[in-house]
Amino acid sequence: MSGLINRREFLGVSAAGAGAVLLGGQFGCQSTMVGKCEEWLPKMNAVKIYKVYIGRTGGIYLSRPTEEVNRFERYLGELERKLGNVKFVGGDLIPPAEAAKVIDKLGDADGVLLFHLSGHGGGAPKKAMDQLVDVGLPTAVFSQPFSGHGWMYFSQWQKAGKKVVLLPTSDWSEIDQVVALMRVAPRLRQTRIIVVGRPKGTEAACSARQVKDHLGAEVVPISNEQVIEAHKAVDLKAAEAEADRYWISQAKKIVEPSREDIINSARLYLAVKNMMAKEGAQAITSSHCMGRPAKGCLTFSKLNDLGLVGACEGDMDSTLTMLIFGYAFGVPGFISDPVFDTASNALIHFHCTSATRMDGTAGKRLPFTIRTQSDSERGVSLDVENRIGQIVTCAKFINLDTMLISTGRIFKITHDELGCRTQFWTEVADAHKMFNNWGAGILKGGTMTLLHRVVFYGEHLQNIKNLGVLMGFQVVEEG
Repeated sequence: MSGLINRREFLGVSAAGAGAVLLGGQFGCQSTMVGKCEEWLPKMNAVKIYKVYIGRTGGIYLSRPTEEVNRFERYLGELERKLGNVKFVGGDLIPPAEAAKVIDKLGDADGVLLFHLSGHGGGAPKKAMDQLVDVGLPTAVFSQPFSGHGWMYFSQWQKAGKKVVLLPTSDWSEIDQVVALMRVAPRLRQTRIIVVGRPKGTEAACSARQVKDHLGAEVVPISNEQVIEAHKAVDLKAAEAEADRYWISQAKKIVEPSREDIINSARLYLAVKNMMAKEGAQAITSSHCMGRPAKGCLTFSKLNDLGLVGACEGDMDSTLTMLIFGYAFGVPGFISDPVFDTASNALIHFHCTSATRMDGTAGKRLPFTIRTQSDSERGVSLDVENRIGQIVTCAKFINLDTMLISTGRIFKITHDELGCRTQFWTEVADAHKMFNNWGAGILKGGTMTLLHRVVFYGEHLQNIKNLGVLMGFQVVEEG
């Protein structure tokens, strides 16, 4: 089918076609919180963070008011309800509690949150905090203004390579941010990644053993023949309903693909969904996504809309990047084949698969057009219209130990036939510098490994630096 048709023409005016759309809308997920309607999504255990208050309270010089601990307790209770996947435990006050006895209680904690209430210079509070930081758990220290002079010593922990983030601030919302970061490592340890065919990327990321050793995530190898068989097993009526509800009825336009093409792609999504549910997997990447039984563009888009990860071309580095950002910030990533235009100080991002909920599962879907995959002019892919003015973070987690990162702002949308379907231009700090520093001299590999980056909505640079401290990886700015 060629040329532009509108949605009504595409669906047809038959009662059967209208009924399919009605059923898809009536019984499908109506909430913007897509995950609420997707019972098959794999469940993860809550992250457990141990809280400790250090320093005197009351009327003594350089002490916080007695009631301040209760204020923190109320705040953390609300934060626990808001995040939904974090549990705060503990709450010891040192003194009178002893640091050694608190340490005995940290056995099953995923992280530690220390509140520096007071302390004149080093002394007992600093000694207690040293002991807790030395345990080696990811740790955050919240120290408000007028909590004494102990802050002078805190930076020594980071210089010594300790996994501790420092929050010398009056802004309590920074607690929210660091707690969200503390979820990442324990959730990675609960993660299963389906890899269809041969994984691609940096050598370490392509090693299932090294991924398990470094991050705790488990790689589940599956052949493309298994995917093809799973695709055949999907009921055609279910695929039609999925295609109508999530794609055809919601598209701004449909250009080249036929209805049958879109149903076939929806059938692949349902097949992959079934496989991920069976394996309890949070992510999938495939080096066969351009071939049989259908191109993976729509499948990966829907998975990313649901808060999971679907990554094209078997790219393990990008898969891990998307998992990290998703766990930390709740946003999907857009894998990009970028090019530069130094005349516009621009890094241009484009590819043929994209989430439509780039703000996260609670966000509205961006307008999208259904098209063919550009290189082959076959299959089904998406032209998603990203938001002008949106600040974005461009990143890639490589070698299991380094995050390449930069930021930019979307200033133009294009539909150039020389590029992949979804295209947007980002203004960066210095395109010349970024062009010459691409890969920062440490990224090695083939074309895809060197080229791919993942783009996320939001400015996440400082939070990723903090996450690097908590997880022990380095952060290198490319821009």
